[in-house]
Amino acid sequence: MGEDVGVRTFSREDRARYRDKVRRCLDVFAEMLRESRFDLDRPMTGVEIELNLVDEASNPAMRNADVLAAIADESFQTELGQFNIEINVPPRRLTGTGTADFEEYVRASLNAAEVKARAIGAHMVMIGILPTLRPEHLTAETLSANPRYKLLNEQIFAARGEDLPIAISGVERLAVTADTITPEAACTSTQFHLQVSPAQFADYWNAAQAVAGIQVAVGANSPLFFGRELWRETRIPLFQQATDTRSEEIKAQGVRPRVWFGERWITSVFDLFEENVRYFPALLPVCDPEDPAQALAAGEVPNLAELRLHNGTVYRWNRPVYDVSRGRPHLRVENRVLPAGPTVLDTIANGAFYFGLVRALAESDRPLWSQMSFSAAEENFTSCARHGIDAQVFWPGLGYLPVTELVLRRLLPMAHHGLDRWGLDPAERDRLLGIIEQRCLTGRNGATWQVETLHRLESADHLDRPEALREVVRHYVDLMHSNRPVHEWPIP
Repeated sequence: MGEDVGVRTFSREDRARYRDKVRRCLDVFAEMLRESRFDLDRPMTGVEIELNLVDEASNPAMRNADVLAAIADESFQTELGQFNIEINVPPRRLTGTGTADFEEYVRASLNAAEVKARAIGAHMVMIGILPTLRPEHLTAETLSANPRYKLLNEQIFAARGEDLPIAISGVERLAVTADTITPEAACTSTQFHLQVSPAQFADYWNAAQAVAGIQVAVGANSPLFFGRELWRETRIPLFQQATDTRSEEIKAQGVRPRVWFGERWITSVFDLFEENVRYFPALLPVCDPEDPAQALAAGEVPNLAELRLHNGTVYRWNRPVYDVSRGRPHLRVENRVLPAGPTVLDTIANGAFYFGLVRALAESDRPLWSQMSFSAAEENFTSCARHGIDAQVFWPGLGYLPVTELVLRRLLPMAHHGLDRWGLDPAERDRLLGIIEQRCLTGRNGATWQVETLHRLESADHLDRPEALREVVRHYVDLMHSNRPVHEWPIP
């Protein structure tokens, strides 16, 4: 939710006006789709990476304002918690050495930022959930200074009308209560953006939904939270619970959650925006002065500000994005399922696997989603978040099988073909997909490394859990800076 919002209170009139404006935006969006008014010429890809800040003792450093001031680079932005920042990578095409260009840019930017952060006593960590987070780190005082975060917190709890229970049962169990949305700040992710045409959007979104669980299994990197070993990608249930606006009674009535996998395959991008408007009340009913119908009639490109703001408060794991760049509108699939890290190289390998796989599936003669129920895709997503690289998944024609076997036998060749379709350099393709292959062969990703390291430190070095967690982070940061892929990381 990246809008700057200055309004502090909302009246009933504000909400009625906003609802009307969102629906008018939706009508204009439908007209734009009918008239094909979208940029299709040079499809771009993008990456965003959320980061944690830690101090010299590997504990969260509540210094994002100071760190951003020291970095002084507009690519770096604030995030929900004071121990979070985000880097937005300029979009690129995948042709040629596009992935290598992404990697070079991110590494150079993060290295330069780390030098400046270190000068004021902070360090950056790419990790799904920081293992040293404790409940006292996630309070109202933790929220970043931007007023939109305070306002979002107020609106979510006004909608709930009660405190927020967080209960996750994994290898160990966690049950806590929160009175702010700051547990959401524990969830740091990598987001891949893929520009597509309106005609292709449904195929690409359906493909992204179908492989979301596979992505999570291979890229899991969030097994620890509040000192407990939970799911291999604990970020998934934590984010779902930390932003839930529903009371228990509302849940029982079947009202959809704002962090949502969805419930059906789609036939148009319009389906997703229309569902958002139909199912979800406004959290931030802020109206823009633009009349979208008048703008369109005048030959201008409407911003559709209310529709975009509303879309930003519905947290789909694969989110539709309408945006305007250089005066031209375009559509993107925003893939939000993966955690940050462990390294830049691992991140770019995850991106190559995703970009190649969804293109191969979207262009398949017989769509996967015609052979697989949507509920099976959601079941895979949950199983892969819980079990990570050891998960069993369902796949049409193969039944239930280990996710690593599916990736090695079926999906890596598809990703290989998809990257060829993008025009990626063959050496780049093989380098990056080879990393995914080795993770599957070794059974090691960020989550398994963290858990194995924790257990080794507790058993061999006889460290108590808090000290062992600090050592996990210390070793992790050293290896992260090496840029060695995580399947090569030694257990200390």
